[in-house]
Amino acid sequence: MHQHKVNNSFYEGYGDRWYTAFDDPVALLRAESDVKIPWALARIRQHFSQAHILDVGCGGGFVSNALAKEGFTVTGIDISEASLQIAKKYDVTQKVRYLKADAFHLPFPDEYFEVVTAMDFLEHIENPQVFIKEASRVLKPGGLFFFNTFNRHWLSWFLVIKMIEWMVKNTPQDMHVIEYFIKPNELREYCSKADLTVEEMTGLKMDFSTIPLKNYFTGIVPEELKFKLSSSLLLSYLGYAKK
Repeated sequence: MHQHKVNNSFYEGYGDRWYTAFDDPVALLRAESDVKIPWALARIRQHFSQAHILDVGCGGGFVSNALAKEGFTVTGIDISEASLQIAKKYDVTQKVRYLKADAFHLPFPDEYFEVVTAMDFLEHIENPQVFIKEASRVLKPGGLFFFNTFNRHWLSWFLVIKMIEWMVKNTPQDMHVIEYFIKPNELREYCSKADLTVEEMTGLKMDFSTIPLKNYFTGIVPEELKFKLSSSLLLSYLGYAKK
């Protein structure tokens, strides 16, 4: 049993702040997306010129909208109606199909998608292995499953949970809970039990050199902040598996 339930309710109130706020951890998510999306895109392109992509836990649509802009057919699902509205509003292609749906019971037939993405999602759910099985069900053979989550380690508890609570204004209570973080070898195992083979994993970290000193204790995420790939999987990591 988890001591704390992770809090996913705060997403309901974000509105345009998904795209505009810097006094909130959502700004970190945007900065991370600038690294994660091109990384995933390069790997999708190696395998497919056209693909129908399912983005699970799409939130405000960062991943869905970016992939649609690149010409892919995208379906984004989330359980937050408010987030879906914003995702739709910021979809410049107006082609993404946004649906309110439960990740554990995907409303799609078997072997329907070439790609499923679960970015910044696995650490928000109780049974990631059950979800991964369901993601695999809707993937075509040869399809790709992309993920990005946090490693369960004291350092990630300190840097990803505590530091952000201290350093970034408006951090919701229990936005992240250490028990929900997943060790890379556990994730490999969940994938292999779902007929998915992890092909690649890379770490992701904040590039502290991009943070102006004056920003350190303001509670504001600087617009200049960048993330970068890292060989260490200790904190946040990104990867994909093939069915």
